[in-house]
Amino acid sequence: MNKDFWKTLYAWLETASLEEISAKQQTVRQLLGESHDRDLKADIRRILRFMDEEMVARAELANVMRLSLAH
Repeated sequence: MNKDFWKTLYAWLETASLEEISAKQQTVRQLLGESHDRDLKADIRRILRFMDEEMVARAELANVMRLSLAH
């Protein structure tokens, strides 16, 4: 996957809702199971890691915001 693909993915992750990311994760996981190409599987795993990282970052931010509002 080329540099433009990764730039587009990062931009999408910044603006996508959690529901959109979750739905796309399911699709990407399905592709992982269907693919037999090692390089493609590595790229798919990388995409899934970025999606997971974005969801964790948002959860942590929401937690920090909740805690700061509570004080």
